Amino acid sequence: MDLVRPPAVAGLFYPERGEALLSLVEGLLRGAQTPPKPQARGVLSPHAGYRYAGKVMAEAFRALSAWRGRARRVFLLGPSHFVPFSGVAFFPYRAWRTPLGEVAVDLEGGRRLLGRGAPFRAYREPFLEEHSLEVLLPFLQVALPQTPILPLLFGEVDPGEVAEALLGELGQKDLVVASSDLSHYHPDPVARKLDAKTLKRALALDVRGVAEAEACGRLPWATLTALARALGWEPRLLAYATSAEAGGGEERVVGYGALAYVG
Repeated sequence: MDLVRPPAVAGLFYPERGEALLSLVEGLLRGAQTPPKPQARGVLSPHAGYRYAGKVMAEAFRALSAWRGRARRVFLLGPSHFVPFSGVAFFPYRAWRTPLGEVAVDLEGGRRLLGRGAPFRAYREPFLEEHSLEVLLPFLQVALPQTPILPLLFGEVDPGEVAEALLGELGQKDLVVASSDLSHYHPDPVARKLDAKTLKRALALDVRGVAEAEACGRLPWATLTALARALGWEPRLLAYATSAEAGGGEERVVGYGALAYVG
């Protein structure tokens, strides 16, 4: 069986037609204020619809674009929104497909992680409808074309344990992208106060503080925070916004942040 993970949210979170998607992503990256950062080893990116979070996502991936043609692979760390489980899931798809084409998966790296045992597990179901990693791919395909991915979905797990295991696999030309939105469905002023506290913890490399924050990808983000702490990567805030800034209502907003981790 040729296992290719098909897009689940094309036409919902981002355009379904390849030409329209390419034009949108290229435009967002051109409009980003963040310069490419050659020393950036990781980023935090939102994973909402491009209408709401696309500008913030572009800031994160513009930072990584300095690695174009040089990156070995990108570890994608995202939350499982729909399937509860324990541990971190990897499934050996040969590639993930978007309207822009296929993105190769580092199967050897994924199998090495599975060979370590807990917390990693081979589990397909969380990937079937999940958007938290899929929505990142078009940005990667434009900013870092032909770069393989190692996609990992998080259930309930100790981020410190995951980070310790990943340290043995992470090489000098590997990048890490954690996928998370910030607070959900508060009035805009309340959301901004909550998110400011979360971002302060992240900028202080407070692993526990990030793991306990109001953020749907708090455990993947805390894992990136633990990696940064262990490897001496410095976090830098690139952008922050709420869905209200993209025309959503101000009574129930979602917060979005982009951070770079510079080594």
